[in-house]
Amino acid sequence: MKSSPSVWPDIVIEYEGHLIAGVDEVGRGPLIGSVVAAAVILDPGCPIDGLTDSKCLSAARREALDLRIRECALAFSIAEASPREIDSLNIYHATHLAMRRAIDALPTPAEYLLVDGNRLPGHACPGQAVVKGDLRHPAISAASILAKVARDAQMLDLDASYPEYGFRRHKGYPTPEHLEALARLGPLTEHRSSFAPVRERLAGV
Repeated sequence: MKSSPSVWPDIVIEYEGHLIAGVDEVGRGPLIGSVVAAAVILDPGCPIDGLTDSKCLSAARREALDLRIRECALAFSIAEASPREIDSLNIYHATHLAMRRAIDALPTPAEYLLVDGNRLPGHACPGQAVVKGDLRHPAISAASILAKVARDAQMLDLDASYPEYGFRRHKGYPTPEHLEALARLGPLTEHRSSFAPVRERLAGV
């Protein structure tokens, strides 16, 4: 449905209706694990206070909002692209693959997309990319929260299996602690072998 533009703070949206899916991802920068994407269609009749970029929230607040989003959203889905897909496609294309999977998995199909960033993921559904969208539109904020909570949970599971790597603390990002553990213990199968620190360790550099 196309109509006169609607505006959300400073975003002009060429769609008026309720089936707008916010789409965002988490996990482009880590050396290990999947890149996780979420898509969320919020219910205008069930507003959620406090939605913002997941990185601006404490873990406890993210988890509380994650539950609220799941209770109130018209539809939501979470999808991912694996470390092997990241190595095969590169992180840019794997991120868009995860986003397309999340959009396709929505139990109620979206009619319009608002995607965080400066590029659409190549899905047939019309939409627009929104730079810093996780700070500018609540549906994108909601997607960022679901994706962040889901990916952090994966890192906690990995930490339970390999506590010596410190995944609970650094969530797979290339911190000094992670790089030291990588050098001392070597890569796991879940590490992204195409990322330089992992590739160099596999090559014995």
